[in-house]
Amino acid sequence: MKLQEIQNRIYELRGQKVMLDFDLAELYLVETRVLKQAVRRNIERFLKDFMFQLNKKEWKELITTCDNLTKNLKFSPSMHSLLQSKE
Repeated sequence: MKLQEIQNRIYELRGQKVMLDFDLAELYLVETRVLKQAVRRNIERFLKDFMFQLNKKEWKELITTCDNLTKNLKFSPSMHSLLQSKE
């Protein structure tokens, strides 16, 4: 995946830059459910704020600006947490 494609999948929510679970899964070439399962099985390795679930208002605001998104609620790892979990 090219850098520009990745940058286009980063959104700002709750004052944090985040990637949606299905975008992150695509980046790692795994299914979304596999990514979530791996995180849940290894939750102790991640910061407490690694992932949060969007509320309906946040999701509606996001899909209003991004027409390629589905209407399901998604978990969203923050970019800060993603970067720290790599350390």
